[in-house]
Amino acid sequence: MLTYALVSISIFVVAVLMTMAGKGGGNFYVVILALAGIPMYQAAATGQFILFTASVAAMTVFHKRKTVSWPLAIFIGSTTALAALGGGYFSHLFSGLVLKLFFALMLGIAGAVMFLPVPQGHAQEGKFGVISFKSGDERYHINLWIALPITLLTGFASGMVGVSGGSFLVPLMVLACGVPMRIAVGTASTLIAATSLMGFSGHALRGDFNALYAVPLAVITVLGGLLGSRLTMQARSHHLKALFAVTNWLAALIMVYNALHSGG
Repeated sequence: MLTYALVSISIFVVAVLMTMAGKGGGNFYVVILALAGIPMYQAAATGQFILFTASVAAMTVFHKRKTVSWPLAIFIGSTTALAALGGGYFSHLFSGLVLKLFFALMLGIAGAVMFLPVPQGHAQEGKFGVISFKSGDERYHINLWIALPITLLTGFASGMVGVSGGSFLVPLMVLACGVPMRIAVGTASTLIAATSLMGFSGHALRGDFNALYAVPLAVITVLGGLLGSRLTMQARSHHLKALFAVTNWLAALIMVYNALHSGG
């Protein structure tokens, strides 16, 4: 009972912080569940399920506040998904150790670039290769000559190391697409919800889902997702960027430790 209470508190905290950072936090959920003695396959299924519920809860708040760009979500989601297919196919060319260290390097870079100044005026409406999206009262322009190659690279690398790419979606949208931080976080929640639903469905079909254990935790993550999304709307942009960077660096350190102590 005490273990379940500690798991619940930890997952609630992760749900709040990851929602504010615009990331899924699935890796953190799985680690918490595994440390609690949950079998790995069941931990993965539960992690994907509670990740989906938290993302949907956050998405409803972000959509209501008009900080979700559905056209951008479709553009980013479809492009990264296709590139991830190629990344997954070619991943066998590298060892597990190399993939883990590469993933850690990507996490570190993604955190660091959040402190770079957002480029202004790099995309002008009407120019060839520039598309315009509108979210609420804001309109922004994306230079495909910049955004498309970076999006493809992000998807390929995410597929290669076997992750959904949640840790890279926000800097991709902020820096490559010039999207405001809150819209990037809100839009990322829709993509994370979609990928986690597919991942959970695969585990559930294999019989790895324990509803009696997972559903109460899902309620907790919904509360965490709702709180995190509301805090996002109140937080300053540079605070959200700092939170994103710190959580990325923490995940990178965990990945390096795991790689060096497991031998890949």
